[in-house]
Amino acid sequence: MTVLRTPGGLSVRFRPRALAVGVGAALLAAGLGLVALGSGDYPMSPADVLRTVTGGGSPAERFIVHELRLPRLVTALLVGAALALAGTVFQSLVRNPLGSPDILGFTQGASTGALVVVVLGGSSLALAGAAVVGGLGTGLVIYALAWRRGVHGYRLVLVGIGVSAILTGVNGYLLTRAPLMDAARAVLWLTGSLDGRGWANAGPLLAVLVVVAPLVLVVCGPALRMMELGDDTASALGVPVRRLRLVLLAAAVLLVGFAAAAAGP
Repeated sequence: MTVLRTPGGLSVRFRPRALAVGVGAALLAAGLGLVALGSGDYPMSPADVLRTVTGGGSPAERFIVHELRLPRLVTALLVGAALALAGTVFQSLVRNPLGSPDILGFTQGASTGALVVVVLGGSSLALAGAAVVGGLGTGLVIYALAWRRGVHGYRLVLVGIGVSAILTGVNGYLLTRAPLMDAARAVLWLTGSLDGRGWANAGPLLAVLVVVAPLVLVVCGPALRMMELGDDTASALGVPVRRLRLVLLAAAVLLVGFAAAAAGP
């Protein structure tokens, strides 16, 4: 742990290795982003992409980059950030590397909500909203089933796996009830796709991340690290374990729901 102190008396603590990994990942994402923006039926060099992103380029290049490719790239990066943060919260809360959103059943819940809209017939906006509602509803069910004098890690994992198995069967049934064209559309969404994604898909997820990420990392981060030591230890250190666990679970499920709505589960 390295501590930097400013003349004003403020101090910043960080781990050099974690900082180096974060900076390296950001640079790698930026480089791959340039390559992705230049790939496709209309190829562009990284220099052309940079010139277009900064306001240059021909009208055709500006349309392709700003209206078609850049929204998909931003959506992909935001989905990755949301799932990474949600996975970190789940794994810390259950103190188990198996505590990922797909294992615990939250992505299957988002899929169930979306498939209900597909079967009943609805717009893309309704499908995205149903995915968020499905993820949140699944979170409430898992929490209610796992709660017994406080939610413990192993119980969340076991209940989540059971709920995930049930929802997988429900999703298969819903696919058989959907019209053929709608079922094909649903399978594409279940696979995960950035096809046709625009700023309207990235905007809601960005808004959720702006609110939830500081809450998880800054406000609840130190207490979350204490909870990794166990409920008894965290309670002895003054952490309101039950209330904080509920807040963090809600935040993580919200991230998963909006990520699934943006690009599929």
